[in-house]
Amino acid sequence: MGLLPRTAADDTSDPGSPSLGATAARGAVWSGVSTVILRLGSVLVGVVLARILSPDQFGLYAVALTVQGILMTVADLGLSAEIIRSEEPERVAPTVATFGLISGTSLTVATVALSGPLATLLGDHRAGSAIAVLSLTLLLAGVSIVPYGLMLRRFQQRELFLISLVDLIVSTAVTFILIAAGLGVLSLAIGRVAAQAVSSTLQFMAARVRPRFGLDRTRWRAVLAFSLPIAGANLFTWILLNVDNVVIARLAGATALGFYVLGFNIANWPMSALSQMVRSIAMPYVSRVKDSAGALPMLTSVIWAMALPAGVTLAALADPLVHVIYGAKWAPSVPVLAALGLYGSLRVIFDLFAAYLYALGRSRGVLWLQVLTIVVLTTGMILMTTRHGIVGAAWVHVGASVIFILPGYLGIIRATGVRLGALARACLRPTLATVPACLAALAACHLISAPVIALLVGGAGAVAVYLAVMGRWLLARVRQVRGPQAG
Repeated sequence: MGLLPRTAADDTSDPGSPSLGATAARGAVWSGVSTVILRLGSVLVGVVLARILSPDQFGLYAVALTVQGILMTVADLGLSAEIIRSEEPERVAPTVATFGLISGTSLTVATVALSGPLATLLGDHRAGSAIAVLSLTLLLAGVSIVPYGLMLRRFQQRELFLISLVDLIVSTAVTFILIAAGLGVLSLAIGRVAAQAVSSTLQFMAARVRPRFGLDRTRWRAVLAFSLPIAGANLFTWILLNVDNVVIARLAGATALGFYVLGFNIANWPMSALSQMVRSIAMPYVSRVKDSAGALPMLTSVIWAMALPAGVTLAALADPLVHVIYGAKWAPSVPVLAALGLYGSLRVIFDLFAAYLYALGRSRGVLWLQVLTIVVLTTGMILMTTRHGIVGAAWVHVGASVIFILPGYLGIIRATGVRLGALARACLRPTLATVPACLAALAACHLISAPVIALLVGGAGAVAVYLAVMGRWLLARVRQVRGPQAG
Protein backbone atom coordinates (compact mmCIF):
# COMPACT_ATOMS: atom_id res chain seq x y z
CA MET A 1 0.00 0.00 0.00
CA GLY A 2 1.30 3.45 -0.78
CA LEU A 3 1.31 5.77 2.22
CA LEU A 4 0.96 9.50 2.60
CA PRO A 5 3.35 11.41 4.88
CA ARG A 6 3.22 10.71 8.58
CA THR A 7 0.37 12.43 10.38
CA ALA A 8 0.26 14.13 13.74
CA ALA A 9 -1.28 10.98 15.11
CA ASP A 10 1.83 9.10 14.10
CA ASP A 11 4.04 11.62 15.86
CA THR A 12 2.19 11.47 19.15
CA SER A 13 2.52 7.72 19.07
CA ASP A 14 6.33 7.78 19.06
CA PRO A 15 7.96 6.08 22.03
CA GLY A 16 9.45 9.27 23.39
CA SER A 17 6.34 11.37 23.14
CA PRO A 18 5.10 12.74 26.48
CA SER A 19 1.55 12.76 25.14
CA LEU A 20 1.37 9.01 24.53
CA GLY A 21 -0.68 8.36 27.67
CA ALA A 22 -3.17 11.10 26.83
CA THR A 23 -3.38 9.98 23.20
CA ALA A 24 -3.98 6.39 24.25
CA ALA A 25 -6.57 7.53 26.78
CA ARG A 26 -8.45 9.52 24.13
CA GLY A 27 -8.31 6.50 21.88
CA ALA A 28 -9.62 4.33 24.70
CA VAL A 29 -12.51 6.73 25.31
CA TRP A 30 -13.47 6.69 21.64
CA SER A 31 -13.06 2.94 21.52
CA GLY A 32 -15.25 2.58 24.59
CA VAL A 33 -17.93 4.92 23.23
CA SER A 34 -17.79 3.13 19.91
CA THR A 35 -18.14 -0.34 21.30
CA VAL A 36 -20.94 0.62 23.71
CA ILE A 37 -23.01 2.31 21.01
CA LEU A 38 -22.31 -0.34 18.42
CA ARG A 39 -22.93 -3.14 20.88
CA LEU A 40 -26.25 -1.54 21.83
CA GLY A 41 -27.15 -1.32 18.16
CA SER A 42 -26.14 -4.93 17.58
CA VAL A 43 -28.16 -6.02 20.61
CA LEU A 44 -31.26 -4.27 19.31
CA VAL A 45 -30.81 -5.90 15.91
CA GLY A 46 -30.22 -9.25 17.61
CA VAL A 47 -33.40 -8.88 19.65
CA VAL A 48 -35.44 -8.29 16.50
CA LEU A 49 -33.78 -11.21 14.73
CA ALA A 50 -34.38 -13.49 17.74
CA ARG A 51 -38.04 -12.56 17.60
CA ILE A 52 -38.20 -13.23 13.84
CA LEU A 53 -35.97 -16.30 13.54
CA SER A 54 -36.47 -19.64 15.25
CA PRO A 55 -33.74 -21.15 17.46
CA ASP A 56 -33.06 -23.59 14.61
CA GLN A 57 -32.46 -20.79 12.08
CA PHE A 58 -30.36 -18.89 14.62
CA GLY A 59 -28.29 -22.04 15.09
CA LEU A 60 -27.71 -22.42 11.35
CA TYR A 61 -26.28 -18.93 11.12
CA ALA A 62 -24.15 -19.63 14.20
CA VAL A 63 -22.63 -22.61 12.38
CA ALA A 64 -21.70 -20.37 9.43
CA LEU A 65 -20.30 -17.67 11.72
CA THR A 66 -18.16 -20.25 13.51
CA VAL A 67 -16.37 -21.08 10.26
CA GLN A 68 -16.12 -17.45 9.18
CA GLY A 69 -14.79 -16.28 12.54
CA ILE A 70 -12.00 -18.84 12.65
CA LEU A 71 -10.93 -18.23 9.05
CA MET A 72 -11.07 -14.44 9.45
CA THR A 73 -8.37 -14.77 12.09
CA VAL A 74 -6.21 -16.81 9.72
CA ALA A 75 -6.72 -14.29 6.91
CA ASP A 76 -5.06 -11.57 9.01
CA LEU A 77 -1.92 -13.72 9.52
CA GLY A 78 -1.06 -11.44 12.45
CA LEU A 79 0.00 -8.81 9.90
CA SER A 80 -1.94 -5.91 11.38
CA ALA A 81 0.20 -6.31 14.52
CA GLU A 82 3.32 -5.81 12.38
CA ILE A 83 1.94 -2.49 11.12
CA ILE A 84 1.09 -1.40 14.66
CA ARG A 85 4.47 -2.14 16.21
CA SER A 86 6.86 -1.45 13.32
CA GLU A 87 9.14 1.57 13.55
CA GLU A 88 8.84 1.96 9.76
CA PRO A 89 5.27 0.98 8.84
CA GLU A 90 5.51 2.74 5.47
CA ARG A 91 8.33 0.39 4.42
CA VAL A 92 6.69 -2.88 5.47
CA ALA A 93 3.21 -1.90 4.22
CA PRO A 94 3.54 -3.21 0.62
CA THR A 95 4.83 -6.56 1.88
CA VAL A 96 2.03 -6.79 4.44
CA ALA A 97 -0.54 -5.91 1.77
CA THR A 98 0.76 -8.63 -0.54
CA PHE A 99 0.61 -11.33 2.12
CA GLY A 100 -2.87 -10.16 3.12
CA LEU A 101 -4.13 -10.39 -0.45
CA ILE A 102 -2.66 -13.87 -0.92
CA SER A 103 -4.10 -15.11 2.36
CA GLY A 104 -7.57 -13.62 1.84
CA THR A 105 -7.90 -14.88 -1.73
CA SER A 106 -6.69 -18.39 -0.94
CA LEU A 107 -8.99 -18.78 2.04
CA THR A 108 -12.01 -17.46 0.15
CA VAL A 109 -11.54 -19.89 -2.74
CA ALA A 110 -10.92 -22.83 -0.41
CA THR A 111 -13.92 -22.02 1.79
CA VAL A 112 -16.31 -21.69 -1.15
CA ALA A 113 -15.11 -25.03 -2.51
CA LEU A 114 -15.42 -26.77 0.87
CA SER A 115 -18.51 -24.99 2.23
CA GLY A 116 -20.71 -28.07 1.87
CA PRO A 117 -18.38 -30.52 3.63
CA LEU A 118 -17.65 -27.94 6.35
CA ALA A 119 -21.35 -27.50 7.06
CA THR A 120 -21.86 -31.26 7.20
CA LEU A 121 -18.85 -31.64 9.50
CA LEU A 122 -20.41 -29.11 11.88
CA GLY A 123 -23.65 -31.01 12.00
CA ASP A 124 -25.99 -29.34 9.48
CA HIS A 125 -25.50 -29.28 5.70
CA ARG A 126 -28.06 -26.47 5.38
CA ALA A 127 -25.43 -23.97 6.55
CA GLY A 128 -23.29 -24.55 3.44
CA SER A 129 -24.66 -21.66 1.37
CA ALA A 130 -24.24 -19.17 4.25
CA ILE A 131 -20.64 -20.33 4.75
CA ALA A 132 -19.90 -19.83 1.05
CA VAL A 133 -21.30 -16.30 1.05
CA LEU A 134 -19.55 -15.29 4.28
CA SER A 135 -16.21 -16.46 2.85
CA LEU A 136 -16.11 -13.30 0.72
CA THR A 137 -15.44 -11.32 3.89
CA LEU A 138 -12.08 -13.12 4.14
CA LEU A 139 -10.91 -11.57 0.88
CA LEU A 140 -12.12 -8.11 1.87
CA ALA A 141 -10.44 -8.30 5.28
CA GLY A 142 -7.18 -9.53 3.79
CA VAL A 143 -7.05 -6.62 1.36
CA SER A 144 -7.66 -3.99 4.05
CA ILE A 145 -5.09 -5.13 6.64
CA VAL A 146 -2.79 -2.15 6.07
CA PRO A 147 -5.30 0.68 6.50
CA TYR A 148 -6.82 -1.03 9.52
CA GLY A 149 -3.41 -1.51 11.16
CA LEU A 150 -2.45 2.10 10.49
CA MET A 151 -5.65 3.39 12.05
CA LEU A 152 -4.99 1.37 15.19
CA ARG A 153 -1.39 2.57 15.27
CA ARG A 154 -2.52 6.20 15.10
CA PHE A 155 -5.28 5.69 17.69
CA GLN A 156 -7.88 6.74 15.11
CA GLN A 157 -10.69 5.32 17.22
CA ARG A 158 -13.14 8.06 16.29
CA GLU A 159 -12.81 7.21 12.59
CA LEU A 160 -13.04 3.49 13.33
CA PHE A 161 -16.22 4.15 15.29
CA LEU A 162 -17.82 6.00 12.39
CA ILE A 163 -16.82 3.25 9.97
CA SER A 164 -18.24 0.59 12.28
CA LEU A 165 -21.46 2.57 12.61
CA VAL A 166 -21.83 2.63 8.84
CA ASP A 167 -21.03 -1.10 8.82
CA LEU A 168 -23.86 -1.77 11.28
CA ILE A 169 -26.34 0.34 9.33
CA VAL A 170 -25.51 -1.33 6.00
CA SER A 171 -25.59 -4.83 7.48
CA THR A 172 -28.91 -4.22 9.21
CA ALA A 173 -30.59 -2.61 6.21
CA VAL A 174 -29.50 -5.27 3.74
CA THR A 175 -30.36 -8.11 6.14
CA PHE A 176 -33.91 -6.98 6.88
CA ILE A 177 -34.63 -6.15 3.24
CA LEU A 178 -33.57 -9.65 2.22
CA ILE A 179 -35.45 -11.28 5.10
CA ALA A 180 -38.59 -9.48 3.90
CA ALA A 181 -37.84 -10.86 0.42
CA GLY A 182 -37.85 -14.40 1.86
CA LEU A 183 -34.14 -15.32 1.79
CA GLY A 184 -34.09 -16.41 5.46
CA VAL A 185 -30.73 -17.21 7.04
CA LEU A 186 -28.86 -16.32 3.84
CA SER A 187 -29.98 -12.72 4.37
CA LEU A 188 -27.66 -12.38 7.36
CA ALA A 189 -24.67 -13.65 5.37
CA ILE A 190 -25.26 -11.31 2.43
CA GLY A 191 -25.78 -8.39 4.80
CA ARG A 192 -22.43 -9.10 6.47
CA VAL A 193 -20.58 -9.20 3.13
CA ALA A 194 -22.14 -5.94 1.98
CA ALA A 195 -21.18 -4.23 5.22
CA GLN A 196 -17.60 -5.57 5.05
CA ALA A 197 -17.20 -4.21 1.51
CA VAL A 198 -18.30 -0.74 2.59
CA SER A 199 -16.19 -0.67 5.77
CA SER A 200 -13.04 -1.88 3.96
CA THR A 201 -13.43 0.92 1.42
CA LEU A 202 -13.90 3.51 4.17
CA GLN A 203 -10.78 2.26 5.98
CA PHE A 204 -8.66 3.07 2.93
CA MET A 205 -10.17 6.55 2.83
CA ALA A 206 -9.76 7.24 6.55
CA ALA A 207 -6.17 5.95 6.66
CA ARG A 208 -5.37 7.90 3.48
CA VAL A 209 -3.69 5.03 1.70
CA ARG A 210 -4.14 3.51 -1.72
CA PRO A 211 -3.65 -0.13 -2.75
CA ARG A 212 -0.11 -0.93 -3.82
CA PHE A 213 1.60 -4.29 -3.51
CA GLY A 214 5.17 -5.48 -3.44
CA LEU A 215 7.59 -7.79 -1.65
CA ASP A 216 10.62 -6.45 0.18
CA ARG A 217 13.10 -9.32 0.06
CA THR A 218 15.05 -7.89 3.00
CA ARG A 219 11.99 -7.76 5.26
CA TRP A 220 9.48 -10.43 4.34
CA ARG A 221 11.09 -13.14 6.46
CA ALA A 222 11.15 -10.89 9.52
CA VAL A 223 7.53 -9.88 8.90
CA LEU A 224 6.39 -13.50 8.80
CA ALA A 225 8.60 -14.50 11.73
CA PHE A 226 6.81 -11.96 13.91
CA SER A 227 3.31 -12.24 12.44
CA LEU A 228 2.77 -15.99 12.05
CA PRO A 229 3.05 -16.87 15.77
CA ILE A 230 0.50 -14.13 16.48
CA ALA A 231 -1.74 -15.50 13.73
CA GLY A 232 -1.44 -18.93 15.27
CA ALA A 233 -2.25 -17.62 18.74
CA ASN A 234 -5.21 -15.64 17.38
CA LEU A 235 -6.44 -18.70 15.53
CA PHE A 236 -6.34 -20.78 18.67
CA THR A 237 -8.09 -17.99 20.56
CA TRP A 238 -10.93 -18.13 18.05
CA ILE A 239 -11.00 -21.90 18.25
CA LEU A 240 -11.24 -21.62 22.02
CA LEU A 241 -14.21 -19.30 21.59
CA ASN A 242 -15.86 -21.55 19.02
CA VAL A 243 -14.97 -25.13 19.93
CA ASP A 244 -18.10 -25.21 22.06
CA ASN A 245 -20.18 -24.32 18.99
CA VAL A 246 -18.63 -27.17 17.04
CA VAL A 247 -19.17 -29.72 19.81
CA ILE A 248 -22.74 -28.61 20.51
CA ALA A 249 -23.66 -28.57 16.82
CA ARG A 250 -22.35 -32.12 16.45
CA LEU A 251 -23.68 -33.59 19.69
CA ALA A 252 -26.85 -31.58 20.39
CA GLY A 253 -27.94 -30.12 17.04
CA ALA A 254 -28.60 -26.67 15.58
CA THR A 255 -31.57 -25.88 17.83
CA ALA A 256 -29.55 -26.43 21.01
CA LEU A 257 -26.75 -24.40 19.45
CA GLY A 258 -29.20 -21.55 18.91
CA PHE A 259 -30.06 -21.48 22.62
CA TYR A 260 -26.41 -21.70 23.61
CA VAL A 261 -25.25 -18.97 21.23
CA LEU A 262 -27.92 -16.58 22.48
CA GLY A 263 -26.78 -17.05 26.09
CA PHE A 264 -23.14 -16.75 25.06
CA ASN A 265 -23.83 -13.56 23.11
CA ILE A 266 -25.63 -11.93 26.02
CA ALA A 267 -22.76 -12.80 28.36
CA ASN A 268 -20.43 -11.08 25.90
CA TRP A 269 -22.39 -7.84 25.50
CA PRO A 270 -20.19 -5.71 27.76
CA MET A 271 -17.22 -8.05 27.37
CA SER A 272 -17.01 -7.59 23.63
CA ALA A 273 -17.01 -3.84 24.15
CA LEU A 274 -14.23 -4.02 26.72
CA SER A 275 -12.23 -6.56 24.71
CA GLN A 276 -12.41 -4.37 21.62
CA MET A 277 -11.14 -1.43 23.64
CA VAL A 278 -8.32 -3.55 25.08
CA ARG A 279 -7.27 -4.91 21.69
CA SER A 280 -7.31 -1.50 20.02
CA ILE A 281 -5.41 0.37 22.73
CA ALA A 282 -3.30 -2.01 24.82
CA MET A 283 -0.80 -3.17 22.22
CA PRO A 284 0.17 0.24 20.78
CA TYR A 285 0.30 1.64 24.34
CA VAL A 286 2.39 -1.14 25.88
CA SER A 287 4.78 -1.24 22.91
CA ARG A 288 5.70 2.42 23.52
CA VAL A 289 5.41 2.89 27.30
CA LYS A 290 8.69 3.13 29.22
CA ASP A 291 8.01 0.49 31.87
CA SER A 292 5.58 -2.02 30.38
CA ALA A 293 5.95 -4.53 33.24
CA GLY A 294 5.20 -1.82 35.77
CA ALA A 295 2.24 -0.54 33.78
CA LEU A 296 0.48 -3.90 33.46
CA PRO A 297 -0.88 -4.17 37.04
CA MET A 298 -2.44 -0.73 36.75
CA LEU A 299 -3.98 -1.48 33.37
CA THR A 300 -5.25 -4.82 34.63
CA SER A 301 -6.89 -3.28 37.68
CA VAL A 302 -8.78 -0.74 35.56
CA ILE A 303 -9.99 -3.34 33.09
CA TRP A 304 -10.88 -5.84 35.83
CA ALA A 305 -12.81 -3.14 37.70
CA MET A 306 -15.08 -2.81 34.67
CA ALA A 307 -15.20 -6.41 33.42
CA LEU A 308 -15.87 -8.32 36.64
CA PRO A 309 -18.98 -6.45 37.87
CA ALA A 310 -20.42 -6.39 34.36
CA GLY A 311 -20.09 -10.16 33.90
CA VAL A 312 -21.27 -11.09 37.39
CA THR A 313 -24.27 -8.75 37.23
CA LEU A 314 -25.34 -10.20 33.88
CA ALA A 315 -25.17 -13.68 35.38
CA ALA A 316 -27.23 -12.62 38.40
CA LEU A 317 -29.91 -11.06 36.19
CA ALA A 318 -29.95 -13.87 33.63
CA ASP A 319 -33.57 -14.97 34.11
CA PRO A 320 -35.37 -11.60 33.86
CA LEU A 321 -32.96 -10.43 31.15
CA VAL A 322 -33.70 -13.30 28.76
CA HIS A 323 -37.46 -13.28 29.39
CA VAL A 324 -37.87 -9.51 29.02
CA ILE A 325 -35.68 -8.95 25.98
CA TYR A 326 -35.96 -12.17 23.98
CA GLY A 327 -39.11 -13.86 25.17
CA ALA A 328 -40.08 -17.10 26.89
CA LYS A 329 -39.12 -19.28 23.91
CA TRP A 330 -35.46 -18.60 24.72
CA ALA A 331 -35.71 -19.71 28.39
CA PRO A 332 -33.19 -22.58 27.91
CA SER A 333 -30.54 -19.87 27.43
CA VAL A 334 -30.89 -18.64 31.04
CA PRO A 335 -28.60 -21.19 32.80
CA VAL A 336 -26.04 -20.77 29.99
CA LEU A 337 -25.89 -17.03 30.64
CA ALA A 338 -25.71 -17.58 34.40
CA ALA A 339 -22.65 -19.80 33.94
CA LEU A 340 -20.82 -17.63 31.43
CA GLY A 341 -20.82 -14.31 33.29
CA LEU A 342 -17.52 -14.92 35.08
CA TYR A 343 -15.96 -16.43 31.96
CA GLY A 344 -16.70 -13.25 30.02
CA SER A 345 -14.93 -11.16 32.64
CA LEU A 346 -11.85 -13.37 32.57
CA ARG A 347 -11.73 -13.32 28.78
CA VAL A 348 -11.21 -9.55 28.81
CA ILE A 349 -8.21 -9.96 31.09
CA PHE A 350 -6.84 -12.70 28.86
CA ASP A 351 -7.07 -10.32 25.90
CA LEU A 352 -5.09 -7.73 27.86
CA PHE A 353 -2.40 -10.25 28.81
CA ALA A 354 -2.13 -11.43 25.21
CA ALA A 355 -1.81 -7.85 23.90
CA TYR A 356 0.91 -7.16 26.48
CA LEU A 357 2.88 -10.23 25.40
CA TYR A 358 2.42 -9.46 21.69
CA ALA A 359 3.80 -5.97 22.24
CA LEU A 360 6.91 -7.50 23.80
CA GLY A 361 7.28 -9.93 20.90
CA ARG A 362 6.49 -12.95 23.11
CA SER A 363 3.68 -14.45 21.08
CA ARG A 364 4.99 -18.02 21.14
CA GLY A 365 4.11 -18.47 24.79
CA VAL A 366 0.55 -17.38 24.06
CA LEU A 367 0.43 -19.78 21.12
CA TRP A 368 1.45 -22.79 23.19
CA LEU A 369 -0.95 -21.88 25.97
CA GLN A 370 -3.77 -21.73 23.42
CA VAL A 371 -2.81 -25.12 21.96
CA LEU A 372 -2.88 -26.82 25.36
CA THR A 373 -6.10 -25.07 26.33
CA ILE A 374 -7.84 -26.32 23.19
CA VAL A 375 -7.02 -29.89 24.20
CA VAL A 376 -8.37 -29.33 27.72
CA LEU A 377 -11.45 -27.45 26.56
CA THR A 378 -12.38 -29.84 23.76
CA THR A 379 -12.11 -32.85 26.04
CA GLY A 380 -14.20 -31.17 28.71
CA MET A 381 -16.80 -30.00 26.18
CA ILE A 382 -17.33 -33.48 24.77
CA LEU A 383 -17.72 -35.04 28.22
CA MET A 384 -19.93 -32.34 29.73
CA THR A 385 -22.12 -31.72 26.69
CA THR A 386 -22.86 -35.44 26.44
CA ARG A 387 -23.88 -35.59 30.12
CA HIS A 388 -25.29 -32.14 30.86
CA GLY A 389 -26.07 -30.53 27.52
CA ILE A 390 -25.47 -26.84 26.81
CA VAL A 391 -25.29 -25.92 30.52
CA GLY A 392 -22.43 -28.36 31.03
CA ALA A 393 -20.63 -26.84 28.03
CA ALA A 394 -20.95 -23.38 29.56
CA TRP A 395 -19.42 -24.45 32.87
CA VAL A 396 -16.47 -26.04 31.08
CA HIS A 397 -15.48 -22.54 29.92
CA VAL A 398 -15.51 -21.26 33.49
CA GLY A 399 -13.53 -24.20 34.87
CA ALA A 400 -10.89 -24.13 32.13
CA SER A 401 -10.41 -20.38 32.55
CA VAL A 402 -9.91 -20.49 36.32
CA ILE A 403 -7.94 -23.72 36.60
CA PHE A 404 -5.80 -23.65 33.46
CA ILE A 405 -5.80 -20.46 31.34
CA LEU A 406 -5.35 -17.88 34.11
CA PRO A 407 -2.43 -19.68 35.81
CA GLY A 408 -0.88 -20.20 32.38
CA TYR A 409 -0.94 -16.49 31.53
CA LEU A 410 0.35 -15.54 34.97
CA GLY A 411 3.29 -17.87 34.53
CA ILE A 412 4.17 -16.35 31.15
CA ILE A 413 3.89 -12.69 32.16
CA ARG A 414 5.85 -13.33 35.37
CA ALA A 415 8.85 -14.16 33.19
CA THR A 416 8.65 -10.63 31.68
CA GLY A 417 9.27 -8.96 35.05
CA VAL A 418 5.67 -8.42 36.16
CA ARG A 419 5.22 -8.84 39.91
CA LEU A 420 2.28 -11.14 40.49
CA GLY A 421 1.82 -9.84 44.00
CA ALA A 422 1.36 -6.31 42.67
CA LEU A 423 -1.07 -7.68 40.07
CA ALA A 424 -3.13 -9.44 42.74
CA ARG A 425 -3.21 -6.39 45.02
CA ALA A 426 -4.29 -4.18 42.14
CA CYS A 427 -7.29 -6.43 41.45
CA LEU A 428 -8.33 -7.10 45.07
CA ARG A 429 -10.54 -4.07 45.65
CA PRO A 430 -12.60 -4.46 42.43
CA THR A 431 -13.11 -8.13 43.28
CA LEU A 432 -14.36 -7.39 46.80
CA ALA A 433 -16.57 -4.52 45.62
CA THR A 434 -18.30 -6.79 43.11
CA VAL A 435 -19.73 -8.97 45.91
CA PRO A 436 -22.28 -6.47 47.30
CA ALA A 437 -23.20 -5.37 43.78
CA CYS A 438 -23.96 -8.97 42.82
CA LEU A 439 -25.99 -9.47 46.02
CA ALA A 440 -28.08 -6.42 45.17
CA ALA A 441 -28.91 -7.86 41.74
CA LEU A 442 -29.73 -11.31 43.16
CA ALA A 443 -31.95 -9.80 45.86
CA ALA A 444 -34.00 -7.96 43.24
CA CYS A 445 -34.49 -11.18 41.25
CA HIS A 446 -35.66 -13.14 44.31
CA LEU A 447 -37.86 -10.46 45.85
CA ILE A 448 -39.54 -9.05 42.72
CA SER A 449 -41.72 -11.35 40.63
CA ALA A 450 -42.26 -9.05 37.63
CA PRO A 451 -39.30 -9.65 35.26
CA VAL A 452 -39.19 -6.09 33.90
CA ILE A 453 -39.12 -4.49 37.35
CA ALA A 454 -36.64 -7.07 38.65
CA LEU A 455 -34.32 -6.34 35.74
CA LEU A 456 -34.48 -2.57 36.16
CA VAL A 457 -34.18 -2.56 39.95
CA GLY A 458 -31.50 -5.25 40.02
CA GLY A 459 -29.39 -3.56 37.36
CA ALA A 460 -29.70 -0.09 38.84
CA GLY A 461 -29.04 -1.40 42.34
CA ALA A 462 -25.89 -3.26 41.31
CA VAL A 463 -24.51 -0.22 39.48
CA ALA A 464 -25.30 2.14 42.36
CA VAL A 465 -23.70 -0.11 44.98
CA TYR A 466 -20.59 -0.68 42.90
CA LEU A 467 -20.04 2.97 42.01
CA ALA A 468 -20.55 4.00 45.62
CA VAL A 469 -17.63 1.78 46.58
CA MET A 470 -15.43 2.09 43.49
CA GLY A 471 -16.21 5.37 41.74
CA ARG A 472 -13.39 7.51 43.11
CA TRP A 473 -10.92 4.64 43.05
CA LEU A 474 -11.59 3.97 39.37
CA LEU A 475 -11.27 7.62 38.35
CA ALA A 476 -7.95 7.86 40.19
CA ARG A 477 -6.61 4.80 38.42
CA VAL A 478 -7.65 6.10 35.00
CA ARG A 479 -5.80 9.37 35.70
CA GLN A 480 -2.73 7.40 36.73
CA VAL A 481 -2.77 5.42 33.48
CA ARG A 482 -2.93 8.66 31.52
CA GLY A 483 -0.09 10.28 33.40
CA PRO A 484 3.52 9.40 34.24
CA GLN A 485 3.60 5.92 32.75
CA ALA A 486 3.78 7.35 29.25
CA GLY A 487 6.44 9.92 29.89
